[in-house]
Amino acid sequence: MQIALLIISILLIIIVLLQGAKSDAGPQIISGGQSELFMNRKERGSELVITRITMLLGAAFFILCLVSMFI
Repeated sequence: MQIALLIISILLIIIVLLQGAKSDAGPQIISGGQSELFMNRKERGSELVITRITMLLGAAFFILCLVSMFI
């Protein structure tokens, strides 16, 4: 169980680091500039795949943590 948690956590760290920065306009919010941070933006191609893999790995990590607590 612990080995599976270790593998999933390493994969989760790697996949999060591969994601592009979606909040490039974050500092503009403080300075009052026009920001596209809150605009709807559709992910396509590799961004969509990476986002879905991140969600799956996060859910698997969460479930394995819960299961390991009760064993």
